[in-house]
Amino acid sequence: MQIHNSSSASFSPSPKAEPFKQWLAKVGYERVQEIENPELAQERMKVLYEQKGYSKDWFDKRLRGIAIRQNLTDEWKERGINNDHDFAILTAEISKATFGLTLSEYKEVKGLVKKSSNLRDHLTDLELIFTMLGEKVTTEISQKEKPETFPKNKQVANRGGRVAGNARRETEKELGRSIISKQNFLDKLSDEEITSLS
Repeated sequence: MQIHNSSSASFSPSPKAEPFKQWLAKVGYERVQEIENPELAQERMKVLYEQKGYSKDWFDKRLRGIAIRQNLTDEWKERGINNDHDFAILTAEISKATFGLTLSEYKEVKGLVKKSSNLRDHLTDLELIFTMLGEKVTTEISQKEKPETFPKNKQVANRGGRVAGNARRETEKELGRSIISKQNFLDKLSDEEITSLS
């Protein structure tokens, strides 16, 4: 019985695969560069949001919100909360106390029907600010009190959200209008359109 060594067999790649391989190598190289210099990733993200039509001011708030959110999830992990389901419950608790809406209810208000839609990409400046406030206060309370159980973390999330909710209501009184807006950014460029611009 003769055994053939498949590694010595000649392989002729498809000419159609070559552009894909080059693109994959370029993206891989860029991601390695971003690992070495995270500011490059931030700059790439900024360009993508600008191509979608977002303002620099909005992007700066969104980026700050990402950092605050990361600090919050890191704090939750310190408290033994490690799965996405529990993160979602605690985030909904903050949102409900801040805006009177869970995330799914908020998506309905915004008209976001796709499950993959990121609510935060559709928040106005003030909505982003109050979201950040609720999450930052929750982080601060948690760091101070170090809750050890999920129910205690849920109480902390509610308290942090209530601080932001109180500030939101005071702001609404001063402005004479609701902070919660139906405005979304669905009219911005789609991801497919951005890719074609790149």
